[in-house]
Amino acid sequence: MSKKIVYPGSFDPVTNGHLDIVKRAANIFDEVIVSVFNNPNKTPVFTMEERVEMLKNSTRELENVKVDSFSGLTTKYIKSIGGDAILRGLRAVSDFEGEFQMASMNKHLDENIETIFLMTDTKYAFLSSSVIKEAAYFDGDIKELVPNFVYHKLRNKFIEKN
Repeated sequence: MSKKIVYPGSFDPVTNGHLDIVKRAANIFDEVIVSVFNNPNKTPVFTMEERVEMLKNSTRELENVKVDSFSGLTTKYIKSIGGDAILRGLRAVSDFEGEFQMASMNKHLDENIETIFLMTDTKYAFLSSSVIKEAAYFDGDIKELVPNFVYHKLRNKFIEKN
């Protein structure tokens, strides 16, 4: 039986930490769907289309990785595409409480969908999209923390604002 896991997130923007999780999951699962979630509680810097484009560009060499987008409940989305599990990355102990709460709610909503956690590589433990955006806004050196394509998108976005 083929196993399909879904990695949902805002990915505003995708970082090398996200990609570390995706690449490692691609070595474990038959299919990894990286799906941009339209979170009504966040105001993204990049549009949904831009985030999907950045992810597609960043994962194009991974044959068993697909990129998608959705809104609504993650469990309903996963069921609609025939997914088996939710992939979540953990950077530090501080992530665990929120992720545990989310995983518990998802299990309540659909007991057949598991949540799988992967620890990020320690070199990315401090990394988040929010930290990247703030550093990029103030012209910080983020070249080694995001794919080159994303780096240029951020530079262009914040040069326009500044």
